[in-house]
Amino acid sequence: MKVGIFFKKRDKDMKKRLGFVGIIIENRKENAPKVNEILSSYSELISARMGLPYREKNYSVITLIVNTTTDEMGSLTGRLGALKGVSVKSALSKIEQEHIDAKDT
Repeated sequence: MKVGIFFKKRDKDMKKRLGFVGIIIENRKENAPKVNEILSSYSELISARMGLPYREKNYSVITLIVNTTTDEMGSLTGRLGALKGVSVKSALSKIEQEHIDAKDT
């Protein structure tokens, strides 16, 4: 199933901010594919990704570095947080950037 992100026109005028997303996945074998599908659909927002499996407890931890607007961040974290067994925390810098591309970081 191909899932894309859709935003109102005003999002194109919003300034991006540097931020991070922390994701904890319980029952990783079942939930990791769902998380990866969502992350793939938001790939243009993600500058870096680090993931560590915690096999003994059947958890995974993923950290993302993102360059995104507040609306895009809300959309991403909202979809992830709606998954059963997935916890998400995020933060964005206070300073807005004129334009940041993943290739610039």
